[in-house]
Amino acid sequence: MNRTRATSLIGLGVGGLVVGFLAELAASGMGQAVFIPPLTLPITLLAVAVLVIAFAIPIRRAVRGRSVRRIDPFQATRIVVLAKACSLSGALLTGVGVGIGAYLLTRDVLPGGNAILLTALATAGAVILMVAGLVAELFCTLPPGDDDERRERVHAGTD
Repeated sequence: MNRTRATSLIGLGVGGLVVGFLAELAASGMGQAVFIPPLTLPITLLAVAVLVIAFAIPIRRAVRGRSVRRIDPFQATRIVVLAKACSLSGALLTGVGVGIGAYLLTRDVLPGGNAILLTALATAGAVILMVAGLVAELFCTLPPGDDDERRERVHAGTD
C-alpha cells in the first residue's frame, strides 16, 4: 500500500474548503440557517484520532522488535487502511471547517453565540484526525529489509 501523498491531502482540503464555503453561501442565499458544527464533532474526531493511534502502537512495537507478540497481517492491513481513511477524511473535514469559518468571518455581521469557536474547534479536531492518521500510517510502515535493498541495487544496475 502506498503512503498518503501530500497532494491528495491538499486536494481534499481545497475541495472541502470550496464545498464548505459554497454550501454555507447557498444555505444563506435560500434563507436557510447556516451549518454550525456541534460540540460533539470535535470530541468525536479527537476520540477517533486517539483510537487509531492506539491501534497502531502494537504494530509499531512489533515492527521495531520491542514486542515478541506476532501481529496478524490482516489486522495490520485493516489498521493501515483505517489510518489512511482518517488522514484523508481529516483533510476533507479540515477544508470544510476552513470554508465554513471563512464564510462566517466574511459576513458583515458576525454570527452570534459560539459559532466561530465551534467551527474553529471542529477544524482543529479535523487537523488532529489527519495528523493522527498520518502518524498511525507511519507506525505501520515496515523498515526496508534485505530483499528491498537487493531489489533497489538490481534496479540501479549495481548488482
